[in-house]
Amino acid sequence: MKTITTPVAGVDEAGRGPIAGPVVAAAAILTPPQFRVLLKEGLDDSKKLSESARERLFSRMAELGVVWTAQAASHIRIDRMNILRATLWAMSRAVMALPLKPGVIVVDGINLIPDIPAGMQITMPKADAKVPAVMAASVVAKVLRDRVMRSLDRIYPEWGFAKHKGYPTGAHRLAADQFGPSPVHRLSFGGYKKWLT
Repeated sequence: MKTITTPVAGVDEAGRGPIAGPVVAAAAILTPPQFRVLLKEGLDDSKKLSESARERLFSRMAELGVVWTAQAASHIRIDRMNILRATLWAMSRAVMALPLKPGVIVVDGINLIPDIPAGMQITMPKADAKVPAVMAASVVAKVLRDRVMRSLDRIYPEWGFAKHKGYPTGAHRLAADQFGPSPVHRLSFGGYKKWLT
């Protein structure tokens, strides 16, 4: 008897915590041969991987023909919508852009993606450490966002985005206090709401 399988899409984001730059959501679909190869080569939650390991896996995914899409939500959208709604907006668009229609969508976290039928979705905290397709999405989102932040660093070098990627490290906060907000800071975040007045 022939087994019929429907594609499983994994969805994850990178960049909810930073105080600058976009949040990037990605959706990925892995075939069984692809995820067996990638798991053997170290696929994991992107937070557990070094930058070089993420870049290597990203390149390997391209070689293997992994299907993925991504969508960024800018700092402007984040300030306008709030970070959760902006993240879910980006996730929705990443899923809708997939060239293959998934039968099941596994979402890292606890929130359903709007504009996608709820019956197609499974929300799962820490799915990026459990589900290969979500691991792949987490790598895609992190690699693409890091590349954006390195590009922004060349435009706005005072804030050191290449090093901290917009996360609120001590060095980043010192730079922000010294230079004020860059054009890509999230003005609605934390103590930096003061920049809105």
